[in-house]
Amino acid sequence: MNLSYRLGWLGFRAMFAVYFRWRVFNPERVPRTGGVILASNHASFLDPPLVGCALPRAINYLARESLFRFPGIGALLRSWNSVPVDRDGGGAAGLREILNRLIAGGGIILFPEGTRTADGKLQPARSGIGLTVVKSDAVVIPVRTFGTFEAYGRNHKFPRPFRVAVKYGRPMKFETLRAEAKVCSKPRLKEIYQEVADEIMAAIAKLEPRAD
Repeated sequence: MNLSYRLGWLGFRAMFAVYFRWRVFNPERVPRTGGVILASNHASFLDPPLVGCALPRAINYLARESLFRFPGIGALLRSWNSVPVDRDGGGAAGLREILNRLIAGGGIILFPEGTRTADGKLQPARSGIGLTVVKSDAVVIPVRTFGTFEAYGRNHKFPRPFRVAVKYGRPMKFETLRAEAKVCSKPRLKEIYQEVADEIMAAIAKLEPRAD
């Protein structure tokens, strides 16, 4: 962690501990080193810092490309290991940078649902995360946040002091589907992307707010 990241990491940890009375379950399942994809549900703007600051290693985050155009904000986002992506979170340049960070041994937070939930319920997974998983060799950790929708969902203008939690699931590796993806047809490849995404979302749905 560089100085800026560490200060932000400490600040968010203090906020989650004091204001949101957070709980963290099974962070030891996340490898301390090496490429890792943290695949989380997405209920609130609180999710990225909650998933990241509960871990002792630096994590890469996605941020809208347009934010990097502002000198101060752009510099801060870069110091926090943010990856610029287009509005939809896709794009060749964004994917290439995500893969580069994973190859370099970094961890990155991705949201299979693609956008924040409108009602607090889990949404179907989009195939984009499947593409990223198949094109990388990184281990995937399913992650689920709890209480973030109630604390700061789409209908809230300011965060409320609702208790939040984050749970890290068991590693997923997808060796079979990754091997098939190297030799299959294009129509089958698209199916594989969605299968991977659906399998990750199913693993997220099974997570409960307790250690196991």
